[in-house]
Amino acid sequence: MQLDFSFRETWLHKINPSFKFILIVALFIHILFIHNINIIINYMIGTAILYILFTGHPWKRLLIISIPFILIFLTSSTSMIFFGKGEVTWFKWGLIHITEEGFFRGLHLGFRGLVFATLGIIFALTTRPVYLFYSLMQQLKLKPKYAYSFMAAVRLIPIMFEELQTIRYALKVRGVQSQKGILGFYHLLKSYSIPMLSQSIRRAHRIAVAMEAKRFSDTTKRTYYYLVGFSKLDVYLLIYFVVVIGTSYYFANSYSYFPIQDVRYNN
Repeated sequence: MQLDFSFRETWLHKINPSFKFILIVALFIHILFIHNINIIINYMIGTAILYILFTGHPWKRLLIISIPFILIFLTSSTSMIFFGKGEVTWFKWGLIHITEEGFFRGLHLGFRGLVFATLGIIFALTTRPVYLFYSLMQQLKLKPKYAYSFMAAVRLIPIMFEELQTIRYALKVRGVQSQKGILGFYHLLKSYSIPMLSQSIRRAHRIAVAMEAKRFSDTTKRTYYYLVGFSKLDVYLLIYFVVVIGTSYYFANSYSYFPIQDVRYNN
């Protein structure tokens, strides 16, 4: 079962994965301390440009990937808008209480979630797992036994889907009929889980023996099939986000979308 998707390789794919990971984590932490909705909207525009133009994937695929995040934006923002606290009441009916402060706080929460999601999906779409773990071993000194174990686990995911499909076909050929109710669900779960669990145990044992034979538990210095290093593209990404952050603060102070500067509610 092939889970790979075709894409156009851009400069984001060539950035050092460890550097990209550390930079995005730092951006996550920085976003947590932004309470100005105008800044977070500008931040969102900057990350959206990177997501749409430089991930190298077709726009239809990017649109499909964006659907869950848009739903998260709607649900998180509306829950805060309808039930948030505030002093300036816009609408009140039963449990629903829409206030000016709650409205802006809900929008801020939704846009913050979108920025988190966009940065995370940018990292996922432009980073190959193999290069990531090789970079973690070479730049961040992660032990090879952990890195190669994670890589083996990633490789096993498509195999597990193939086994799941094979078991489904085998049950269908044998004429096994699924029962209804809780008892039927229990039998169906047992029919799938026991074969997959036994196969997983055998496969894990073979991988462990192979890694032990290749001396992955040894602490001596190892050679690598892929050599991952730094380049000027890493500096370009850093400069891009520095420009995004700087322009976000500048335009938020000079050309504000909303008059509010701090969405936190002080009772």
